[in-house]
Amino acid sequence: MLKTSNMQKSLLRTCNIISRKIDMSRTNIHQGGNRLNKTEAIKSWFFRLAKEDVEDDIPYDERVASVAIVGFGVLIGLYFVAHQTWSTGFFTATFDTLEMLLLYGSLIYWIVTSALMLFGCKNLSRDFDIPGLFFVTVGIAWLFMVFPFDFAYFADVLPDFLRFLVQWISNDIARVLMVLGIILHLALAVFSTILRVFVRKALARKN
Repeated sequence: MLKTSNMQKSLLRTCNIISRKIDMSRTNIHQGGNRLNKTEAIKSWFFRLAKEDVEDDIPYDERVASVAIVGFGVLIGLYFVAHQTWSTGFFTATFDTLEMLLLYGSLIYWIVTSALMLFGCKNLSRDFDIPGLFFVTVGIAWLFMVFPFDFAYFADVLPDFLRFLVQWISNDIARVLMVLGIILHLALAVFSTILRVFVRKALARKN
């Protein structure tokens, strides 16, 4: 009787172990299926965006955004040039040739790619996005580390009645904005790189 009882207990333990392993296997399969579904959903989303991007038509909202970016880019570029020309003190002694190239180069990237959109060169503009966005990311990161600015003088080129528009920007606030700019441009660069891969596939299918 004792042997029989021990055997029954052993069998029960074995059955419980097998049952737990089966449950774990089902859970893993379910989780794997969820991961697969999510991956397929992401791929499907990128393919849908790629199909829209392949079309030659440029949506009205993108044209409006391009006009705004070109206008803002030119204005802020002239604003920086005014600071340099009048030696306001906004640019510190550490603002050298490399910093100048990174600052104005970043503005030129946004102006050129947006202008290409306005002229209907959508795919050419998109091709510039990948190297351009990585360039801007590196540029802002370098300017953040060197920080050749003194925002106490940032409003000095404006008339007195307009200075309140930018006087709230301190060096600390500028640094925070630059960190956000680095994160945003890096995310856009990665996103654009992935999207261009799907666009190339869509173009290959179309041709």
